[in-house]
Parts: sequence; C-alpha cells; structure tokens
Amino acid sequence: MTLSPAFITLTGALIGAVLLAFAFRRTRINALLGAGLGLLSGALGSALFMVPLGYCTFEAERSDLDRLVGGVLVAVGVVLVSAPALWIAPRLLRGQRLTEPPQSTQGVFRSHWLPWLLLVPTLAILLLFLYYPSVETLRLSTRLARLGARREAFVCVDNFTRLIGNADYLAIVFRTLWMSVAIVGLSMGLALMVAMAAYLPIRGATIYRTLLIWPYGISPAVAGIIFLLMFNPSGGIINHFLGDWLGIKLGWTNDPAVAPWTIILASVWKSIGFNILFYIAGLQNVPKDLLEAASIDGANAVQRFRNVLIPMLSPITFFLIVTNVTYAFFETYATIDYLTPGGGPLGSTTTMMYDVIRVGVTNNDLGKAAAQSIVLFMLVIGLTWLQFRAGGRRVTYGA
Repeated sequence: MTLSPAFITLTGALIGAVLLAFAFRRTRINALLGAGLGLLSGALGSALFMVPLGYCTFEAERSDLDRLVGGVLVAVGVVLVSAPALWIAPRLLRGQRLTEPPQSTQGVFRSHWLPWLLLVPTLAILLLFLYYPSVETLRLSTRLARLGARREAFVCVDNFTRLIGNADYLAIVFRTLWMSVAIVGLSMGLALMVAMAAYLPIRGATIYRTLLIWPYGISPAVAGIIFLLMFNPSGGIINHFLGDWLGIKLGWTNDPAVAPWTIILASVWKSIGFNILFYIAGLQNVPKDLLEAASIDGANAVQRFRNVLIPMLSPITFFLIVTNVTYAFFETYATIDYLTPGGGPLGSTTTMMYDVIRVGVTNNDLGKAAAQSIVLFMLVIGLTWLQFRAGGRRVTYGA
C-alpha cells in the first residue's frame, strides 16, 4: 500500500504538535500555542527529507525496511525543525534576547555590510569545499552511480538498506569500533604515563619532550612505512629479536588475528605525541599547592593522582577523547594501506573509512561509497554527542 504525501505530512504535523504542546506545557506556556507551532514545524520537518526523495520509501513496492527508514527520516526531520522553534518561541514570548548583548563597544563595525564583505572569502571556501561536497554526497547516496559513467539511476534508500542487511559490513562496523576503542584507550593511557615522567624536573627536559612529541609531526603513511620495515614478518627487526630471544616469530601483517594489533600499535605511536603535548601542558597548569595540601592531609601518590590530578586534567582528557576518536575513525586509512594493503589478510584490518575508499575508488561504486560515508559520519557524530552528554558533565574547570 502506497502512503500518500498528504498522509505523511499530516502524520509529521501531528507528531510535531504533540511534542511542542507537551514541551510548552512543561515550560508553563500555552499548550495550544505550542500545538499550533508544532503543526507547522512538524509538516515542514516531514518534508525535509521526503521531498528530495520523492516520498519513495512509502511506495507500494517498497519493503518494510524501506518504510522503517522512511519513518525514521520523517521523525528526524520533525525533531530537527521543531527544536529551533522550541528554543526560540519561549524566549520571544517572554521578551528575552536570543543573543547576549555585547559587553563592550570596542571593535564594532561602523557599517553592517563590512563584516559580511570580510567573511566572503571564508564563506566561499566553505561553500565550495564543504557544503557543496556534502550535498553532492547526499545526492549520490540515493543513486546508482559508477565512477566515469555518464548516467545515474535513482534507487531511493537502497544503498542504505543493503548495508543494514550486509553481514560483512556489520562486521566492518564492529571491527572499526573495537579498534578505535583500543587506539584511543592505549594512546591516551600511555601518553598520560609518559607525560607524568616527562614532567619531572630533569636536565635537558626540553629536548627530551621534543623527541617524545615528534611522531605526531609525520603523516600516517610514513608511520605505516616505518612499522612495515619494523614488523615485516620475514625481514623485520621485531621478528628478528623475537626469534633470537624467544624463538618465536609472529605474522604481524599476514596473520588475521595479529594484523589489527599491528595497525593499533602504529596508530598509537603516531598519535601519542599529540596526547603527550596536551597532557604536559595540563600538568603545568595544575596548582602545586593542591598537591602539597593533599600530601599534608596524608594522601599517597595514587590518591593524589586519582583525586587531584585526574579531575584537574579532565578538560584536557575530554578534548583528547573527541580528537582521538576522530583520528581513529578517519585518519588511519594510509597506515592500513601501507601496512596491510587491501585491508589486511581476509579483511582483518578493513575499517569503515578504508571500505569507503575501496568501494568508491577501487570498485567505482560511488553511490554505495557515499552511503557508507554518511553512515560513518553519523556514527562519529553520535559518538561525539554521547561523549558530550556523558563526559561533559564530569569535566572540572578551574581550581
């Protein structure tokens, strides 16, 4: 059965009306006003994704999974459009300012057009290299498009629904998640320990700290080449020492069980310098009187580390978690490609980012690669949002 656009729009409007009426009632504002505003925002939100798709997910020949994806898109569109209305409307009704008044008149432009003129180069670059590629990626994700082909075919959300039912892709998602957790956890944990040692007052500390940080200055591709020379199963120096000392040799790049850990080690070595740099800066800003007071109160080294240093370093830790997650998801492609070409033995090192390049460039399937890139982007956005929700409240700013 085909669901008409009018029915979908009406459903979205009703959802928006219920959401905003309930929200306005909680903020002690007229619920009928919220319902009316919700009807409008819900109708617009339901069309946000459905109009570009031509309401294709609700056609008669579509599967239940397509309809489910369409329902999710309608709900997301309603929430996206209703959220600004929920934030702006109560403030306007109460006479509140939407923005804080300027604290000082210094540096104010005399004309309204001059700041926009100065922003033109930045806006042009963002439009050309960020917004247009993003819109083009969304368009390609709904097409059957081949690299070099002159024609494209509209396939609705088939590129997404096929990913949901693909066991191999779900395995890649799981592999990406656990490898990213390992990279972030090891790099930050080791960086904090090394920063604690490097922070000690020793002669030549500046040179020593610089040598610790320099791996961050090289590219992921160079890190892959360095680790390939070291961890080559047949001629690498690591297996040479393991064979002489322990009588064993590991298949660092050709064993499906070991190859992911080789990528993790290379990525940790590449990113640890960045983490050390920020942790050393954070340690320099920890007030020494707090540590002295804790020591006088009888706290041992472990208690001072847990109850003083960790809370004081929480802003640095929170920032590093976000940046390291981004690195683990997006910037390990070159390391994987040089260490384990093709995604490793039996695909054991193929991550979501690596699979996007493989599908789009090697297999020439631009539509499927665009859909995978959107899924990867939304996954990272979701994880970042969870980090802000779960970890942001535990961050301690100031002494």
